[in-house]
Amino acid sequence: MKNPLDSAALNAAIENVHRAGMPGLFAEVRDGEQVWRGAAGVADVATGCPVTADMRHRVGSITKTFTAAAVLQQVESGRIGLDTPIGRYLPKLVPGALGDAITVRMLINHTSGLAEFLPYAYPSLKGMPVVADTRPQSLDDHRFTRFDPVELIEMGVTAPAVGAPGGAPGVYSNTNYLLLAQLLEEVTGTAAERYITRNVIERAGLRDTELPAGPYVDGPHSQLYEAWFGMIDPPRDYSVYDMSYAGPAGSLISTVADLNRFYRLLLAGEIISPSSLAQMQRIGPVISQEGKTIDYGLGLHPMEGPGQTFWGHGGTVWGGGALAMIRADGKRQMSVAVNLQRWNRLDSSGKPQPHPIDDALATLYRVAMYG
Repeated sequence: MKNPLDSAALNAAIENVHRAGMPGLFAEVRDGEQVWRGAAGVADVATGCPVTADMRHRVGSITKTFTAAAVLQQVESGRIGLDTPIGRYLPKLVPGALGDAITVRMLINHTSGLAEFLPYAYPSLKGMPVVADTRPQSLDDHRFTRFDPVELIEMGVTAPAVGAPGGAPGVYSNTNYLLLAQLLEEVTGTAAERYITRNVIERAGLRDTELPAGPYVDGPHSQLYEAWFGMIDPPRDYSVYDMSYAGPAGSLISTVADLNRFYRLLLAGEIISPSSLAQMQRIGPVISQEGKTIDYGLGLHPMEGPGQTFWGHGGTVWGGGALAMIRADGKRQMSVAVNLQRWNRLDSSGKPQPHPIDDALATLYRVAMYG
């Protein structure tokens, strides 16, 4: 049987991303039983230590699919109602009329209208979403800060709303997912991280995936280089970082193999029921953190390609990023991890300029998902 994965093309495509300026990246692509794993570049620019495809990595907002799946498990058990107001569960965190207007579903699909807390927790980012009005200083200030999620939620809830509850388009906000973590704790009686670990990560048999308690990535991993749109030059390593600012919205550590396994089992109905998966795949327009309007479901983001639909999620942290996608039929999938973020410098108008890395990554994704 001919291998439907073109290893030579994949090797060339991943190497081209490194040549375009990415210090290091690694990936796993699957087509049925066929598997390709590849890596290019370095995990540490100082030592030249190479990246390898089995490295553990901070995967950012890919965490949201795990958290959404955990909530949907509780919907299936009858402890949570998707269209129940969040104020019924967490009246102190989302009080009054706001708690009555925002449903659990609106939190998961980012249509709550609640603001992003990050510009309030990180003062030098208060100019967001206008990146030219931001500075990276707070990233260093908060490297070892242990944030209280309730305080972060209060920042988002009390900030000026970014939309009406249930309105379209929604606006992507990490505040929503910190609230979902509190909801899980309220209805299960256990910390959200513990519940997600036991009922999603372990249920999927993911051996190299965790929600970390401390600032370190255990096991083989890459440094994570943050450029902040050219304002950090040379890019600085943020691989040691307290992820309490993100929690169950974005703190997950995983591998490309584990991510592919998770999404494969999710689409196969082995993490949540097929009817819950159908709820996850009900999409609407949401304005992303980059200011683009995307389609978004319940912790799942579809990407349309020629003749195909892919489901998955992307994620970024300070210095690192990942993307995991699976074809709607579950046969073809990819997970890619990179160790540099915000590599685009700003033009005179303050907008991120195109960079060769963008085109090289787009080519890698196309080769990975289409051959």
